[in-house]
Amino acid sequence: MGARSSPGAGERIHAPWRSPGAGGEAAKLCCVRTRLRTVAPLFLSLLVAPAVLAGCGGGDTDGDTASATQSAGESAAEETTAEGGTAEDGATDAPAFPANAEPDTADPSSGASVTVSDIRVGRQDGFDRVVFEVGGTGTPGWDVRYVDSASSQGSGEAVDVAGDAVLQVTLTGAGYPYDTGVDEFTASGPVSAPDTETVTEVVFDATFEGTTVSFVGTTGQAPFRVYLLEGPTRVVLEVADPS
Repeated sequence: MGARSSPGAGERIHAPWRSPGAGGEAAKLCCVRTRLRTVAPLFLSLLVAPAVLAGCGGGDTDGDTASATQSAGESAAEETTAEGGTAEDGATDAPAFPANAEPDTADPSSGASVTVSDIRVGRQDGFDRVVFEVGGTGTPGWDVRYVDSASSQGSGEAVDVAGDAVLQVTLTGAGYPYDTGVDEFTASGPVSAPDTETVTEVVFDATFEGTTVSFVGTTGQAPFRVYLLEGPTRVVLEVADPS
């Protein structure tokens, strides 16, 4: 990814190289030889020649077909990956939902400096998903937990969040836009989706001293999981449906 290894997923399969004139030269030599032979051997040669030529031609065709099939397969895989990354925003290897609603924390990478550029909310089978897309340097950490009330960091002023419970999402390793070169997310109001069952809305607060805070309203203190995706970098929060 010794004996030659089989091609990897990203390699193309090429037919063995042949001289363009090899087939024609072989046919020409065959004709020269048959002129010196009797009618019977000539008749037999004529019967055998199409099969030989077909075999030679088939080798080139098979090689071209294999190459075309491999290219089509690669394109399909790339399209599927691209669609999965941008449309679903989730991962098949996401951690399992915990049995409780305890806080979830993770450390940022060394020297991380990221800015939240987008927030998305969506409905999945059995849970609601909130995606925090970031840009900048490194990967963020997080501290996600239920809080009794929402208050803006820095000012301490109360923040209105619809729902019976509030998840405070604190992303660490955050940087201001003028440091990261990334435009920070802005919205005229809370972010929500019409078909969610547990998440009511997301309210973006602010970035202050290396942390960015958002509040996620929910219908109750349901179990949740948090994980990181890259390409682009996203922190994914998923809140399970009430049991």
